[in-house]
Amino acid sequence: MIEVNGVSHQFRIGKRGSERIVPVLHQIDMRVGEGEIVTIVGRSGSGKSTLLNLISGYIRPTTGGIRIAGQEVTRLSEGQWADFRLAQFGFVFQSFQLIPSMTAYENVELPLILKGASEKDRRRKTRAMLERVGLESFGTHYPGELSGGQQQRVGIARALIANPPILLADEPTGSLDSDNERSLLELIRELNRDEGKTFLIITHDDQVASIGHRTLTIRDGRLERVPLQATGGGWL
Repeated sequence: MIEVNGVSHQFRIGKRGSERIVPVLHQIDMRVGEGEIVTIVGRSGSGKSTLLNLISGYIRPTTGGIRIAGQEVTRLSEGQWADFRLAQFGFVFQSFQLIPSMTAYENVELPLILKGASEKDRRRKTRAMLERVGLESFGTHYPGELSGGQQQRVGIARALIANPPILLADEPTGSLDSDNERSLLELIRELNRDEGKTFLIITHDDQVASIGHRTLTIRDGRLERVPLQATGGGWL
């Protein structure tokens, strides 16, 4: 589902003419198979969030290429990337990133509006998704009226509502207590087991990392090479 081929990335800091180049990632090669849960761990500043932003198309690699579901995405225009991102990815964030002026129902419904779904279709799918994550009684609540665990479940529901094949998560349990973390991790396992969702999860939490079929480590912008045991041989 995800292929990263020889990707390096650097940021330019400062004014033109006196800017400083800061290397972040170095020759990253990795694969994420369909239906896998892959977790990526590394210290703060190691480059793991930059890698996630490259895979999701929010920034472009300095060198190298990326293929998602067989599509070479490195040279897509911004408009093409926006459409591709909506079709292929759901996003789960540490800070939830819900729109505070919209109810839980409206936050979950939003991707369907962006896809041009009919009102009848939106209503049916949104209600079913809120029920799926155990929030059918909280659709009229605003984010500020929900607990952290409930807000994260709204975020999961929004990520899933358009039925994307790939879920990208950046520290998804970072704002949750231990009970809500366990609940969220069980939901991720369930979605992977029952619906075949592919997950790429960035984390510093050993408990989160342990749910991965494989765990990769980034150190100083370099990915450690490990066997592809879960997918039948080869290397990553």
